[in-house]
Amino acid sequence: MNKIEGVIFDWAGTTVDFGCFAPVKVFIDIFKNAGIDVTMEEARAPMGMLKIDHIRAMLSMPRISALWKEKYGRGYDEQDVENLYAEFEPALLASLSAYTDPIPEVIETVQELRTRGLKIGSTTGYTNSMMEVVVPNALKKGYHPDFYITADEVHSYGRPYPYMIYRNMEQLKLTTPWKVVKVGDTISDIKEGNQAGVWSVGVIVGSSEMGLSFEEFQALSESDQAREIAKTRSSFIQNGADFTISSMSELPELIEEINKLISDGKRPSCAALSNRVAH
Repeated sequence: MNKIEGVIFDWAGTTVDFGCFAPVKVFIDIFKNAGIDVTMEEARAPMGMLKIDHIRAMLSMPRISALWKEKYGRGYDEQDVENLYAEFEPALLASLSAYTDPIPEVIETVQELRTRGLKIGSTTGYTNSMMEVVVPNALKKGYHPDFYITADEVHSYGRPYPYMIYRNMEQLKLTTPWKVVKVGDTISDIKEGNQAGVWSVGVIVGSSEMGLSFEEFQALSESDQAREIAKTRSSFIQNGADFTISSMSELPELIEEINKLISDGKRPSCAALSNRVAH
């Protein structure tokens, strides 16, 4: 059958941890401990990457790189990366269980997708040791994919490399990339999906790209919410998303639309979708 066979979700900011706050505070803290004040925007920009790669990306940012040189009299090196990561991992692990609540609509949407016969996979920027905290805690709260994998199991080639998606396809016996949907909340997720040749979908509300907590989002007026949604949608589309959804409840209907496109011979990111139809 020429239709979607499986959906591969990201974790933090997509299915759990509304706004993806667990790692952000720790990134800010470890740089502050090194004498470098980074902004929330700088800490979020590489989100979705393997966490040690995230630290490298932050150190490579012109402003942070300049501050590092000013403080230490030299550019950063790999030992600096490893030192920061050695501080990052235990700090994140100490608080991670508090950031495993499923995002609204996720449990119901996954149940609906399973009812339709779809397999549920997942990829993440977390490591195995981090997922040993996240997975059982999310399970207790009602969310569990059929399969998950970290970059530890693909020789640390995390996003935007496509290998975690390919391992999902192998494990779940998904036949071809264009019968797979990847859903994530960061630019790294979108690029991972693009690289793998699957349908790449950005989820907006609760995303790291939007960067608001549940309480912050709910406190906005309707017009301000609409503005934040439009800004996040534009970012996803500009960075290669085939589609966006405002929240997870829109995903089943979107999959039906993708199935119609597949029946018409369309494929992810093809020329016929150059306008990037978005929801």
